[in-house]
Amino acid sequence: MNTASIIHFFNESSLITYIVLIWLSFYFILSFAILFARSTFLGVWINKEKGSLEYLLMGNKDISQTESILRKCPENEKNRLEIYKNLAEKRASVGLTWLSIIASTSPFIGLFGTVVSILETFGGLGTQNSLSIIAPKISEALVATGCGILVAIPAYSFHLNIKRKAFELMSVIDSEIKILAKA
Repeated sequence: MNTASIIHFFNESSLITYIVLIWLSFYFILSFAILFARSTFLGVWINKEKGSLEYLLMGNKDISQTESILRKCPENEKNRLEIYKNLAEKRASVGLTWLSIIASTSPFIGLFGTVVSILETFGGLGTQNSLSIIAPKISEALVATGCGILVAIPAYSFHLNIKRKAFELMSVIDSEIKILAKA
C-alpha cells in the first residue's frame, strides 16, 4: 500500500471508520503501555522476592531484613501471611482485565467498522452499479476487521505474558510463606 492509497483510503472513509480506527489505535497503544509497565514492575518485584526466598533458604528467619512484601507482616502467622499474599496477588494482576477486554473486543470493534462500511457501500449501489467501483470500497471496509485482529493478537499475548509473570511471583511468595509458617 503506497502513500497515495493511504491518503485515498482516509479521504473516502466515513466518520464511523475514523472512530473505529481511533478506538483501535488507543487500544493498541494501551496494550503496549500495560505490557511495558507491568513487565518492568513485575520483573523487579520477582527479583526482590527471589532474593528474599534465598535469604530464607539460607536459614535466616527474620524476613524484615529483606525487600519482600511479607516483611510488613508483624508476625509470621499463617493467616496474616495469606492476607499479604492475597494483597500481592491483587497488585500483581493489575492490567490483566484491560488486556482481556482489549483482546476480546477489538475484533468486534473492527467488524462493526466493516459492517457499517459495507452497508454504506451497498447503499451507494443504486447510484453506481459497477463492480469496479464497489470492490475497492468493500476491500477498504475490510481494513477495520484487519485492524481489530491486529490489535487483539498482541493484547492476548501480552495478557498471557503478564499472567505468567504474576504466577511466577505468587509461587515465590507462596514458598516464602511456607518457610515462614514453619519458623
